[in-house]
Amino acid sequence: MNADKEKWLLLIILSVIWGSSFILIKKSLEHFSPYQVGALRVLIAGIILMPVAISKYKLFPKKHLKWLILAAFTGNFIPMFLFPIAETEISSSIAGIINSMMPIFVIIVGALVWKFETTRRQITGVFISFTGVCLLAFGGDDSTQFKIFPILLLLLATLCYAMSTTTVKSKLMDVSSTVLSAFVFSFVLFLPSIIALLSTGFVSEFTFSKENIIGLGFVSLLSIFGTGLAMMMNYRLLKVSTPLFASTVTLLMPIVAIIWGVLDGEKLTTLQFAGTSIIIGGLIFLRAKTAVKK
Repeated sequence: MNADKEKWLLLIILSVIWGSSFILIKKSLEHFSPYQVGALRVLIAGIILMPVAISKYKLFPKKHLKWLILAAFTGNFIPMFLFPIAETEISSSIAGIINSMMPIFVIIVGALVWKFETTRRQITGVFISFTGVCLLAFGGDDSTQFKIFPILLLLLATLCYAMSTTTVKSKLMDVSSTVLSAFVFSFVLFLPSIIALLSTGFVSEFTFSKENIIGLGFVSLLSIFGTGLAMMMNYRLLKVSTPLFASTVTLLMPIVAIIWGVLDGEKLTTLQFAGTSIIIGGLIFLRAKTAVKK
């Protein structure tokens, strides 16, 4: 498969996985606190990927350790707590629209820190799609829940994602996607996630009740698919594309979230349908190639 087809396939699959994460977070929060959900999400991913990390330990990028730590904490630790905390205060539609600002942050961080070049067409495509996300979010019945603090948390989380994405592309592309994911969760974040989980009182409070087992099931799905597998695919996407293109997955995620809502009995409004169309149109515009001027 050529790189162009692979990157679009990865983008669609990641959109489905991460777009479904909002409902898994919501279900997990019915059983555990936001801090427990965040810690469990990282810890379970670390346990699953531990065999890979141990078998490939000789490939550990010691010379890039500081960049690995930076990418791990900004992309896979801090946001894992900020999103559940914020989603206890605001609706998933607002969380989706804030998360969709990631391409904008990637443009800013990439230009200021890593000197990435971005074309006018790419910027225009991102803003077209972002307009569609706004319509998608505000087209629902619960889109009026504005609270400053959780929105600031989500902005910080989105900025963290942008920092991680641009750091991986700039400094860690010589490590394979699977091995990089394993090192991030099983080496760098394993101990911090255990400490975070212990600090919540999870061990002393947890009982093997039916409700807790169901809750663990939701968190495990979130961790295995929405964290471990998704990050492998995300790192691969960064290898075959650019940080800006990889970040556009956040523009498609709200569409998946809306589809889940419709399947759950919610109605798709005219504004939401229009927003979905604009998002897709913006991505098509982003994909279109123009002749290079000489």
